[in-house]
Amino acid sequence: ARAFGINPRIAMLSYATGDSNQGPMIDKVRQATEIARSKAPDELIEGPIQFDAAVDPAVAAVKFKGHDSPVAGKATVCIFPDLNSGNNAYKAVQQASKSSAVGPIMQGLRLPVNDLSRGCTVDDIVNTVVCTALQSIDAKQAASKLGDPSGAAAAA
Repeated sequence: ARAFGINPRIAMLSYATGDSNQGPMIDKVRQATEIARSKAPDELIEGPIQFDAAVDPAVAAVKFKGHDSPVAGKATVCIFPDLNSGNNAYKAVQQASKSSAVGPIMQGLRLPVNDLSRGCTVDDIVNTVVCTALQSIDAKQAASKLGDPSGAAAAA
């Protein structure tokens, strides 16, 4: 998000919000949220949270009543709990809104690598190439701050 000038407010999505429900799938999101918070304590991360509570302030006000969250109702980054739900959601939004989708954008690899659907358009390819180039630039800038002009340190 920062590469595009967007302040990240990260929603760790689930079929339940907060402690409204229990189960192995929610526990997985809850654990992932704890790990993410421990690795990035300065980031704004909320989870588990349902998509509507993550992006709609009115829904967040109901589902987070009495709980102050800098993310609920204001999420700018949505992390889906698995590839199946994330892939279906982005394709549903893309098709229903007739908008352009960029991604999936992969994170955490040594070097920038992204994926394209077999059904992608030329615009999808161009947009994904731009994102990959931005990731590469960010990796090189991070490496140079570490004194490694090759970029290998940032990619590791």
